Amino acid sequence: MNTRVAGRGRGLVLQWGPSRFYVDTVLLCAAMGLLVLGFVMVASASLHLGEKLAEDSFYFPKHQVVHIAMGLASAIFVGCQSLEFWKKSAPVLLLVGMGLLVLVLIPGLGKSVNGSSRWLSLLGVRIQVSEIFKLFAVIYMASFITRRLNLVRESVMGMIVPLALLAVGGVLLLLEPDFGATAVIMATALGMLFLAGARLWQFGILLGAMGAAGVVLIFTSSYRLKRVLSFIDPWADPLNSGFQLTQALIAFGRGEWMGVGLGSSVQKLFYLPEAHTDFLFSVIGEELGLFGASVVIFLFGVVVWRAFVIGHLAARSDNRFAAFLAYGIGIWFGLQAFINMGVNMGMLPTKGLTLPLMSYGGGSMMVMCSALALLFRVRSEVIESHTGTPRTSSSAWLRAS
Repeated sequence: MNTRVAGRGRGLVLQWGPSRFYVDTVLLCAAMGLLVLGFVMVASASLHLGEKLAEDSFYFPKHQVVHIAMGLASAIFVGCQSLEFWKKSAPVLLLVGMGLLVLVLIPGLGKSVNGSSRWLSLLGVRIQVSEIFKLFAVIYMASFITRRLNLVRESVMGMIVPLALLAVGGVLLLLEPDFGATAVIMATALGMLFLAGARLWQFGILLGAMGAAGVVLIFTSSYRLKRVLSFIDPWADPLNSGFQLTQALIAFGRGEWMGVGLGSSVQKLFYLPEAHTDFLFSVIGEELGLFGASVVIFLFGVVVWRAFVIGHLAARSDNRFAAFLAYGIGIWFGLQAFINMGVNMGMLPTKGLTLPLMSYGGGSMMVMCSALALLFRVRSEVIESHTGTPRTSSSAWLRAS
């Protein structure tokens, strides 16, 4: 295999034999930046915890290296499959995802942590099945919209049918319970339908209905209502229901502009729960300050921007599946990162969502890397389809990428 740079818009080209893969260098740099910074911060946030739980300070960093390696291996596998393969497999993948959601609810198969049954242990790796279902849901939505685009644009059934199928998965997620994953999946699906051209009044009605359903779910569940109330005033009970949020806010307050220094966080020392997973962004805010937090936000912004650029290129090439797949992944990444960071900064009620590509965890890392691999695949196939066009036309088209 050899690499070369081909043209302003094509970027890095991997070539082995007659096969070529066009790599989006900007997206690659942003993703690698998140992976490297995430690993450094996971190591910083977990050294004390590894010593306590396993008598090995580097227990979590060593495992995170394995997780990243597994994520990269998954990305290579996914990236080697054609988009046509994923398009044809979409219905089966959705059924597989729902099957996994059922398995995790079976006593003895599903692994429970803090009262929630969200994990399956596969080949020694604990995988949160909601992450897999998110990826499969995006692939399915892209396939459905491609096959039923006229129905989506002309009839309310074009929105109800796919959302009803995803709602079945949402019910299974709520039984775990995992309200955060349900919200991300349904919001991503709505975003994809909106970009597909669903009628605005239909979109508004469904959005309102889903919002009302969310309110009902909050008020009919004591633990969700407790989270919302603690979010409104975390200082009313700072040692109980408001503990996570108050400790996160203290971390950001200590960080100020440039942070207290890498490894110097106090809040991670058994004050801030889940410092290496859900609340990693708070440790970043404390140790690297506003500057470090802004870098993370910028990198996620670049990933979302490139996803929409890639989707736009695919749409211009009339590859609808590729376009909506890229749009869906961009919405998903942006929404999950926004919710995680919003929770850490006290903008949103507490949700059990990881920070993509950064938080500790094998299953999440594998799924997120696989999603990025699909973005790379979309861009590569779209550019490959234009390599045979006249040079002037091809060059003008590629400058937009």
